Amino acid sequence: MSKSLPSRAENYSEWYNELVKRADLAENSAVRGCMIIKPYGYSIWEKMQRALDDMFKETGHVNAYFPLLIPKSFLSKEASHVEGFAKECAVVTHYRLKNDPNGHGVIVDPDAKLEEELIIRPTSETVIWSTYKNWVQSYRDLPILMNQWANVMRWEMRTRLFLRTAEFLWQEGHTAHATKEEAVEETEQMLNIYSEFAETFMAMPVIKGRKTANERFAGAEDTYCIEAMMQDGKALQAGTSHFLGQNFAKAFDVKFLNKANQQEFVWGTSWGVSTRLMGALIMAHSDDQGLVLPPKLAPIQVVIVPIYKGEEQLNNIKSKIDPLVSALKKRGISVKFDISENQSPGFKFAEYELKGVPIRLAIGNRDIENGTIELARRDTRVKTSLPFDGIEQVIVDTLEDIQISIYQKALDFRAANTFEVNTWDEFLVKIEEGGFLSAHWDGSPETEEKIKELTKATIRCIPLDSQEEAGKCILTGNPSKQRVIFARAY
Repeated sequence: MSKSLPSRAENYSEWYNELVKRADLAENSAVRGCMIIKPYGYSIWEKMQRALDDMFKETGHVNAYFPLLIPKSFLSKEASHVEGFAKECAVVTHYRLKNDPNGHGVIVDPDAKLEEELIIRPTSETVIWSTYKNWVQSYRDLPILMNQWANVMRWEMRTRLFLRTAEFLWQEGHTAHATKEEAVEETEQMLNIYSEFAETFMAMPVIKGRKTANERFAGAEDTYCIEAMMQDGKALQAGTSHFLGQNFAKAFDVKFLNKANQQEFVWGTSWGVSTRLMGALIMAHSDDQGLVLPPKLAPIQVVIVPIYKGEEQLNNIKSKIDPLVSALKKRGISVKFDISENQSPGFKFAEYELKGVPIRLAIGNRDIENGTIELARRDTRVKTSLPFDGIEQVIVDTLEDIQISIYQKALDFRAANTFEVNTWDEFLVKIEEGGFLSAHWDGSPETEEKIKELTKATIRCIPLDSQEEAGKCILTGNPSKQRVIFARAY
């Protein structure tokens, strides 16, 4: 085994980077700021994708695919949208290469300049709304409930695997509706789906809320979000759902004939989560020994490591284990019976611990004689010797318990690191300690910007379940109607 991971307490950032690489999730690529998602990491993303896709389809959404390249003129049509993304756009200017006459490989052919530059999509609102213009004539054509699984490019200068890369994978939903009420309902529904996914599958508690005007998506009238707390006390925005109003419909002239036979602009939404969720999953649960994966997203839920000498002992173990493997697979549990000979059992134990496999079973000749098997839980690292008879049900129950326990641990951590703060001096002390600070804000963008400038803390959200409560803004002392959540964030 390679040397142990840096500890979270020692250097959280280095711990994260090392864990992503050593657990075989991803690595940096030859293209600066872009990553290679390795098979083990991609299999976790596939499980996320499958669960979310089922949830989307359950609510009537369908998948489509739109082009990677967007004409530059499209981005000029919605002013705040282009302003929000202009600094992150990668631009295609030519369509051909040719051999360098000086013999230095290939060069861009100056005669192959595009009449109009193309933008590699940073997000797809513009290309999709230009298409909706052709699809929508009457109220009968609505709603359009569309999603796409795709890659996007946002030219990031400071990158970190999964959390912030120039190219990343995501899904982006884009819906069109006949009424404002329907569009708002859709925006809220998708936020609830993200929240349910984060809590049920990722075992990660989230706060549902609305973004302030400063933090809103470029081109949206309202942005809803889910915010999660990482183990270093920083916030991570895990998903967003945007009410677009009629902004993109007006920009691309998407109108429909309503039931009263009048022309009206369509109402829109967009919503998305990305491979950033992989970073959230790692940072919400993992420990100094490696990944801790919730069973619902673990590529391997149960690994069985035989301890034996010679073929006879192995065959003896196999005769006991093969039927167990079949029985578990029939119950939809992913199992690996690791009989590879190139590594010792001790090495395998450490490797599967690093990779976050929820349950590890070990069985040797003596266990067979005693009718026992050793079960180790990844979340608590507790090992127990159990009767072999009935182990199948124990495994099923333990996987469920691990899923619940991981969630509860994260929930308890968030509760212990969420503080009500009432004065500026208190705010300055607490923000250095990390966590979520529930504090009053006077509602002005200037105050929000000043707090960010002074402390690097942003308003993560205005919680949807927060009650109105008269108070004074922590910075200005001006009146405030409710508390908001401040934190430093990824």
